[in-house]
Amino acid sequence: MKQCTHADALPLPEPAPLSETCPECQAVGAHPIQLRICLVCGHVGCCDSSPGRHATEHHKESGHPIMRTFEPGENWRWCFVDHVLV
Repeated sequence: MKQCTHADALPLPEPAPLSETCPECQAVGAHPIQLRICLVCGHVGCCDSSPGRHATEHHKESGHPIMRTFEPGENWRWCFVDHVLV
């Protein structure tokens, strides 16, 4: 079973969210389907089911490897590099 090789490098405690919604969606008047938060810097972006896929775009631009869901009642994490749940 493949494991994440990046989780040990995450800052503790988690960074505070930089916004309450996806700022890239907000800037163009779009509505995100679900939100994700970068566990390196706190950037909030929309999920891959949203048209902008801004959480994935943030990873591609920044190289930050792990995000978690920013949805109430959920707590899963995803490593973009290793393509596994953390």
